[in-house]
Amino acid sequence: MIRLFDFFFSLVGLIVGFPVLAILFVIGLFDTGSPLFRQQRVGRHERAFTLVKFRTMRVDTASVASHLASSAAITRFGHFLRRTKLDELPQLWNVLKGEMSLVGPRPCLFNQEELIEERRSRGVLEARPGITGLAQVNEIDMSTPLLLAETDARMLQSLNLKNYFKYIFMTVAGKGSGDRVRK
Repeated sequence: MIRLFDFFFSLVGLIVGFPVLAILFVIGLFDTGSPLFRQQRVGRHERAFTLVKFRTMRVDTASVASHLASSAAITRFGHFLRRTKLDELPQLWNVLKGEMSLVGPRPCLFNQEELIEERRSRGVLEARPGITGLAQVNEIDMSTPLLLAETDARMLQSLNLKNYFKYIFMTVAGKGSGDRVRK
């Protein structure tokens, strides 16, 4: 049932949001010259997939987890995208393709071995990764792997349609600040 909602909402979001996506893309061209950011992430069953987001950092920034990146690498437009969470919109394509869900554990990088192991031991990697979830609305990010994996597992155990919509509405309403970045 949740996959049906994922497909429907991502398709509608991409169609209705196309003008916004196009405007953000063009502004991103002027900001960094390369408005889309693609990165290999750990997906369901530990399979690799390419996550797509709007670029918020300079093109020459090292490919590391956000909490390990320097805040100096974030562009002015990137700050706006992160604050409004608009940088996440292209992930609707990942949801439409079935690589992600709207709600699920945030997909990590393959070099985040501690988080992968904690998630593996709790069965979290059996689920589709998501754009938002319990950890995100409670400002728990990848800088605390054990807490994040425990929160992800707790969310998946109680994930039903009510909670699915709850996490989406909490995110849209601005709950959670997004990925933490080093100062």
